[in-house]
This record gives sequence, C-alpha cells and structure tokens, in this order.
Amino acid sequence: MSEETESSQSGQTPEAVNATPDATPAPPRRELLPLPGLVFIALYMFLLAGVIVFGVVSGRHYPPFFLVFSALFFAASGGLLMLFRWAWAMTLAAVLLLVGYNTWIAVSFHQAPSIVQGLLNFVFFLYLVRPDVREKLR
Repeated sequence: MSEETESSQSGQTPEAVNATPDATPAPPRRELLPLPGLVFIALYMFLLAGVIVFGVVSGRHYPPFFLVFSALFFAASGGLLMLFRWAWAMTLAAVLLLVGYNTWIAVSFHQAPSIVQGLLNFVFFLYLVRPDVREKLR
C-alpha cells in the first residue's frame, strides 16, 4: 500500500504520517513528589515543635510560654505539606528568626553548634524563597 493511500485512509496529511515522534504532544506528566525540599522542611518544623513540647513538659529547658511557638510550628508544618501560602510565610519567618537567633548565640557565646543550625536554617530560607517553590503555593 502506498503512503498516499495510507494517509487518505487515516485522514492524515502525508506530512503528519512522516512526522517524528517528537512532534506529538506528550501527555501531562504527573509528579508524585513535586517539592521534596518542602517535605523535609515541614518535617524539620515538626521536629522543632516536638523538641519544644518535650522541653516544656520536662520543665528543664523552656518556659510554658514556648508552647505557643510549638503550636505555630505544628500549624506551619501541616500547612506547608498542603502547600498553603500562609504556612509558607510562617515557615519563612520562623527560619529567618532562627537564623538571627543562632547567629546571636554564635557571636555572643561562641557555640559552634549554633553556627551549624544557623547555616541549616539559612539554607532552608534560600530554598523557600525560590521562584519555583512560590509558584506551587496556593
């Protein structure tokens, strides 16, 4: 069977029959985990909230007022997993404040672990302000 009769039977032009596979539109790709960094940051916020709760309950490290921060961290963690813009803003504020706090601890008391935690929070801040992260939020 010739090429013209094949194209006339299928209703396609000869150019469409000879088209490369690249020209066909690909089906929309479904991403299973669009932003794995946000999941990690949400787990980090959840861990911080848990440490605060443990510190308050044990009565050694934090005053009971810190449970307010813990509740905010829990809310930010859950909202960030659901890609809410308000949770992103809360998380952004939390990591930026933690960068400042850890920098102050490092400068004032010369504690090396606070430098590491401050740098980790700064990396989280830089990830959160990326344009592709902000585009995914609702």
